[in-house]
Amino acid sequence: PLESLDPLLQLNWRRTINIKLRSFKIIGHHMKVAIIAKPTKRLKGLNPLEKATQLLSSHRIAHDVFLTQYHTHAFEIVKDLSLENYDAIVAMGGDGTNYYVLNGLLKFHGNKPLPPIGIIPTGRGNSFAKDLNIDSIDDSLSAILRQNTIPVDVCCFSQQKNMGYFINLMGFGFVTDVAKTAARFGWAGDLSYIIGVIYRTVGLRFHQLELEIDGNRYDGRNCFVEICNSRYTGGNMLMAPDAHIDDGQFDAVILGPLNRLSLLNTFPKIFKGTHISHPQVRVIRGKRAVIRTIPEKSLLPDGEIFGQTPTTITVLPRRVRYFV
Repeated sequence: PLESLDPLLQLNWRRTINIKLRSFKIIGHHMKVAIIAKPTKRLKGLNPLEKATQLLSSHRIAHDVFLTQYHTHAFEIVKDLSLENYDAIVAMGGDGTNYYVLNGLLKFHGNKPLPPIGIIPTGRGNSFAKDLNIDSIDDSLSAILRQNTIPVDVCCFSQQKNMGYFINLMGFGFVTDVAKTAARFGWAGDLSYIIGVIYRTVGLRFHQLELEIDGNRYDGRNCFVEICNSRYTGGNMLMAPDAHIDDGQFDAVILGPLNRLSLLNTFPKIFKGTHISHPQVRVIRGKRAVIRTIPEKSLLPDGEIFGQTPTTITVLPRRVRYFV
């Protein structure tokens, strides 16, 4: 018995036993994960899904694969999942796939203990994955194999009588208009967003904003607002450089009215996060936001065009766990 040993020896033995148990959990525990995957094109003989499943199998991790058949299909797949059968839910795709997986989990299984969520980044943007230090398929699978997870805040937003959820950011105004245009030029890849910026700058319009954050009012003419839970958008655009995914708050990035030349000059700065020094940019941290606009503006939660103002946004601190 450990109690018969010298106290220092007891401590050393307990540490050794705990390390061995953790190693057994990683190597010997037979995990089972559900992979909800957006189909990807084969590139030079390599298929990301095949790579992922082969690696999981080599580590004795069982898995079921569910391929999405249409844009919002991940939401319906999660609705019908028996979560008690899985140790993790993995979204394989971009920010949109993760958005629908997250909403499916919270809307249909939110009253139960949720398994941790993994992201295998095979989409066009993969913005949220950057805050999890996941830049590749290998990064993601390594996190799953080691079972490294962290608690992450979720933002919920009202849409009439319903609630939706986002974990990256949600914007409206100029940013949503750009996204609508970029969607029409999807064939241009990353260039599509730049096309959207130029096109919408030519026809630049402002709206009237009524914004309340934690009881404080910020009203006036507005170009766009981004409510940021994490730092990046559009892949490598550092929209909210000081945001944290586990601090129980969002960072609201607010851009007031400015001329077209100033907008085009400021846009490149977003890749380094230095745009927040512009005199028309305000960054306000908070836990609850009430938003109204005239006219009503479309919302852009996690890159998906869904709903419109008015809306109320509330942070749910550390609501889910993600592999990191």
